[in-house]
Amino acid sequence: MLIKTFGAAVQGIDATLITIEVNSTRGCMFYLVGLPDSAIKESHQRIISALQVCGLKMPTANIVINMAPADIRKEGAAYDLPLAIGILASNDMILPHRLATHIIMGELSLDGSIHPIKGALPIAIKARELGFEGLIIPQANAREAAVVNNLNVYGVKHISEVIDFFNEKRALESTVVNTREEFYQSQETFDFDFADVKGQESVKRALEVAASGGHNIVMIGAPGSGKSMMAKRLPSILPPLSLSESLETTKIHSVSGQLDRNSSLISRRPFRDPHHTISQVALVGGGSFPQPGEVSLAHNGVFFLDELPEFNRPVLEVLRQPLEDRRITISRVKYTVNYPASFMMVASMNPCPCGYYNHPTRQCVCSPGQVQKYLNKVSGPLMDRIDIQIEIVPVPFEKMAEQKSGEPSTQIRERVIRARQMQEERFKEHTDIHCNAQMTSKLLAKHAQPDENGLKLLKNAMERLNLSARAYDRILKVARTIADLDGSTQVQSMHIGEAINYRSLDRENWAG
Repeated sequence: MLIKTFGAAVQGIDATLITIEVNSTRGCMFYLVGLPDSAIKESHQRIISALQVCGLKMPTANIVINMAPADIRKEGAAYDLPLAIGILASNDMILPHRLATHIIMGELSLDGSIHPIKGALPIAIKARELGFEGLIIPQANAREAAVVNNLNVYGVKHISEVIDFFNEKRALESTVVNTREEFYQSQETFDFDFADVKGQESVKRALEVAASGGHNIVMIGAPGSGKSMMAKRLPSILPPLSLSESLETTKIHSVSGQLDRNSSLISRRPFRDPHHTISQVALVGGGSFPQPGEVSLAHNGVFFLDELPEFNRPVLEVLRQPLEDRRITISRVKYTVNYPASFMMVASMNPCPCGYYNHPTRQCVCSPGQVQKYLNKVSGPLMDRIDIQIEIVPVPFEKMAEQKSGEPSTQIRERVIRARQMQEERFKEHTDIHCNAQMTSKLLAKHAQPDENGLKLLKNAMERLNLSARAYDRILKVARTIADLDGSTQVQSMHIGEAINYRSLDRENWAG
């Protein structure tokens, strides 16, 4: 008897429908075709054991299973459950009439319990798109998939529940998630707050400007000056995620298996801080079984690179494309996948090998050549994509001993949101541009031209400080954001002046 069950394969961050055709005839052989990997081929033994626990025997028959389309490689143990249900239905042990209306996915253990899978959210989106009535997945993934409306999501713990459901001996309860209420309730809670930061007002201001315009920023300072501490607090002042941004971010984390079990939508912007020993593949994604990299996991959030010069140079150079295109394309002989990678890059670094160049109280022991060699570990083209360069000096004891808290993140965030709203209105006709950091030269000329005094100030700064040519556009972009924070439609000289202060590394002879 020929039976069809339905599953899904995840490619990139989207799912593709997989039709599992099971045909049973007289005989005693088992054939599995359709480009299955080793994990799927091993499913035969897991299915036999799971059925024995349920008091059922593996049918004695000639079983041929085809996973269509046959030109797509199927990977992982998540096909155990649809394969088992198909085998039982083809041997009249399950009523087949409801199989065509449900997608089934789940990994079987030997006792018949069902383990979590990756990519439940994109699978649920595909099921709704194709008009399926329901989705049967592991209980641990049910809340994740239940954010998709107009689809019955059934979370199951054991294969016996699924068998009884299709035999109409048991009714499964559909998982319901109040997506909007849960989403907005958890948007205001953060583990870190700028109220904990003593002093460093100029650095906090630079981070506020960076958050307001989506600018990449690098902090240069001695060890212990608070670079990492402030970077971890940056997500608390970024605008809240929209539902569409949250859905896309959640899909990426779902596909990579990074989503917490029994969770639904990601409600806070991601913060990723990989160690400097990370490889190129781990950073941007790929591998024999394609997975999103760290830059994609930071999509719509913050990507923090601590001790920037310590990263291998080839690793840093692969960041050029995602910083420019805001997506990653992984091309191999057998496949090409695209992952979104629109993030705000925050980096920190020491100014020299010993860490005390330009320190107010401690003497640097490095020669000018050593300082320059250390800074040259970060290439010019990569530094060119960083709008704000801010120096940090350690907080004096008097500031650290103060009992008074700093300005809380909620107040800073309100100003950031107002500035972003101005930018949304400004770029509403440009679907691919959302903030000032993404402005093209044409938009820069239209929206960021300074007044006469500002132009003179910029000219004098370029000449006196010997700022590089690449600093010109960066200064204008940052000045436009500072003007937005002021609620000004015109870029004025005071905005230009503040933006000039955020180009430390571009000044001639900064490193001796």
